Amino acid sequence: MVKRGIFICIEGIDASGKSTQARWLVRNLRRRGFDAIYTTEPSKSEVGSFIRRYILQRKKRVPAVVEALLFAVDRIDHVESKIEPTLESGKIVVSDRYVYSSLAYQGAAGLDVDWIQKINRMALPPNLAIYIDVPPEVVVKRMRRRRSVMETLKNQRRVRESYMQLVRKGHLVLINGNRPASEVTQNILAVVLKHLKSA
Repeated sequence: MVKRGIFICIEGIDASGKSTQARWLVRNLRRRGFDAIYTTEPSKSEVGSFIRRYILQRKKRVPAVVEALLFAVDRIDHVESKIEPTLESGKIVVSDRYVYSSLAYQGAAGLDVDWIQKINRMALPPNLAIYIDVPPEVVVKRMRRRRSVMETLKNQRRVRESYMQLVRKGHLVLINGNRPASEVTQNILAVVLKHLKSA
């Protein structure tokens, strides 16, 4: 019988380096003999593609409740179609964003966090959730490309505070991301290897 895999998610405000770090984590785990895969939210499904094209790139932000519902639909489909089967095969899944992004972004937009949790109750709890913390002022300077509707300094400050509340509640492991990328990589790898050793 195949031992069930481990589900890890990497969180952070936009341009915090989380996507790069999630990919490097997968690469480093593979080098150590672990069977790991990278995935992301929004997913590559039809719902995820719709979110990227018609929600994140709009000039005017849609109501937060619409965002939350769309992300929840995409997330549950993502879990059922990709994450759960991959875990059942014994692999490690590293997800670039997960349910905590909804709690942080739509929570910061004023939605009731308990309601967000309810519409995501079918989402699989991760074994380990990591938050890479970078000051909003730093990430906004990194955004050279065209920003999405969620990437303003004011919004990033609110989102960061939402994430920090999740850290304080023990839902996320805090990683200082305002350091050289190689140091952040080693810090994350150490946390993950420690978790895998105790799993």
